[in-house]
Parts: sequence; structure tokens; C-alpha cells
Amino acid sequence: MARQKGVIKYVGTLGDIRHFKIKGQEGYFAGMIGGPTGDQVLTAPEFERTRENMNEFGACAKAGKAVRTGLSQLMKQMADSQVTGRLTSIMKKINLEDQTEARGYRKIEITTQRSYLKGFEFDKNTSFNGIFNAPYSLTHGVDRETGDLTVAEFNPANLVNAPSGATHFRLVNTLSVVSDFEYNATTNSYDPMDADLNEVNDIQYSDFLDLYATVPATTISATLPGGAIPTVNTTVLQCIGIEFYQQVGTNFYLFSSGNCLKVEDAF
Repeated sequence: MARQKGVIKYVGTLGDIRHFKIKGQEGYFAGMIGGPTGDQVLTAPEFERTRENMNEFGACAKAGKAVRTGLSQLMKQMADSQVTGRLTSIMKKINLEDQTEARGYRKIEITTQRSYLKGFEFDKNTSFNGIFNAPYSLTHGVDRETGDLTVAEFNPANLVNAPSGATHFRLVNTLSVVSDFEYNATTNSYDPMDADLNEVNDIQYSDFLDLYATVPATTISATLPGGAIPTVNTTVLQCIGIEFYQQVGTNFYLFSSGNCLKVEDAF
């Protein structure tokens, strides 16, 4: 793929060359137009492997979207512009692990491959453990419907790398359910194996904590709503994060930088 480095910036097609932008990347790109028609891709025997890949790729995108939707309240301030592609890539790795179904119809069995999601940073440029260095622990209930984040008393001046101008922060503890996905021959699409629980979530915050005062021992508890109990076809993601604020009078204004979220556990 060619990359345009000159001063002329445009998108579209000029002759046989197509110019375009890629979200999250700087500069303009160029490539040759052409290739097979849509009908060829959908019907021709030589594109059977392409159709298999398209089918599974769409499923992986659905599974990744389920993670993002369950945490949509946090995505705007916590995620980078490429989080969609990075989650889809993880789901594709999980998809390739399935050895029970034919190629093109393999499951996305997150319940057996949870380790792929553990440690996932929603902003690849801001690591939670690079921002927050105080000791903490996580626990969850035996039925996986509750999860606690516990932090001992600490001094944020030594253990929190806050952006310039911030005066306060909040810790975040979340539980979010994501279902395994399988191919449904009736709908001719991939569907969650537990649609009722898929994307069910609870997001809880600490109080506004002063960056210049000792923070007392803190426990943040999250509980899935409506008495929901995860099933064998679902995974619970326990994510932890931090948000930074500036206090002006009695109001707290959220910073656009420094905030981060991480999948700390998947169970």
C-alpha cells in the first residue's frame, strides 16, 4: 500500500488509483482500484474460503461489540480509536481455537479461552498499572454475580500518575457479561448463546478522591442487576479503571486524558 507524503490532500479515485484515510492513522493512503465484483465474492467457487473468512470475521466483530456495549458508559473517555479492531482481533484468536465446527462456522467460545481477554487495555497508549500503582485486590462471588475492588489506604502523591491540572480522581469497578457466540443456521448469522445475559453490566465508582490527601481504605462493589446469574455459556469481565477530574468550586470536570480501563479478570 502506498502512502501519500505530498501537500495535496484528497480522497476518492483518480484514474486507477484510489486515495483514502484510515481511522486512527496519520496521512493519506493510496491503492489500485479493481478486484472481484460483489456477486463473484458471494457466489463463485473460488471465493469459498473468502466467504468462510467473512462469515467468521463478522461474528468476531459482533463478539467484540458485545464487550464494548457492556462498557459503553466508559468507552468515550477510556478507549482509543482502534479498540474496535483490537477486540475483533482477540475474538478471531478465540474463534480459531474452536475445533468442533467446520471452517466458516466455528464458535467464538470465550468461556474456554478467557485468558485472551485478561489484561486487555482499552487505551493501548495508557496502561492502568502505569497510572495507578497502589496495591489492590479483586474478589468475586461464587455465582459470579458480584465483584469487589479493594484498595488499602495510600498516598496518591506517590502512587498515582495524574495529568497536569487534575485535583481529584475516581476509581471504577465494573462487571460486564459477554456470551459465547455460535452460528445459527435458521437466521444465517452468528448469535449469542445466552442473549438475555449478553451485555448485562454494572458500573460502580468510588467517591471523588483528593490527589493531595491520603486516601482511606476503599472497597467498590459491583453487582449484576435484576438478580442475574451468569450461565455456563457466559463470561464475566471484571474491569477496573481510573478517571481524573479538576475541581472548580463545587463542580468536578472530567479530564479528556489520563483516564484508563483494563480487563483485570475474566471468569
